[in-house]
Amino acid sequence: MKKMLRLSIVAAVLFSGISTYAIDGTEDSTLHVIKREGTTVTFGLNNTTKANLSIYDNEGNLIYSEKASGKNGILKTFSFEEFPSGTYFLEVEDSVKTTKHEITINGDITVLSSKAISSVYKTGFSGKNTNVAAR
Repeated sequence: MKKMLRLSIVAAVLFSGISTYAIDGTEDSTLHVIKREGTTVTFGLNNTTKANLSIYDNEGNLIYSEKASGKNGILKTFSFEEFPSGTYFLEVEDSVKTTKHEITINGDITVLSSKAISSVYKTGFSGKNTNVAAR
């Protein structure tokens, strides 16, 4: 009986650890910061095979733009060593939506927020495989 109790406790701990492991905790977020070293940031875009990446300054001026693609997702590394300290924005546009992420540069430290500060879904997006409850 004690062996069975120990086994069930170990199983419960194992399953609770697996179920709480999530990158961000939300399925909607696709950008994940993988590595940050000084002014260099590496991030991944899960579930995205094609996207337009743009970097804007705090006044909305376009600084950088590129079309990125990947077979199972997109992995990008940006170096911000030439950027002056301040706040910038990374805009990721895919076939479904446009999300904006904040980039903060303070001297030799660059931080890219993995949580989007805004998400705008495209009007042509058909919400296939979504459930809506109506009363």
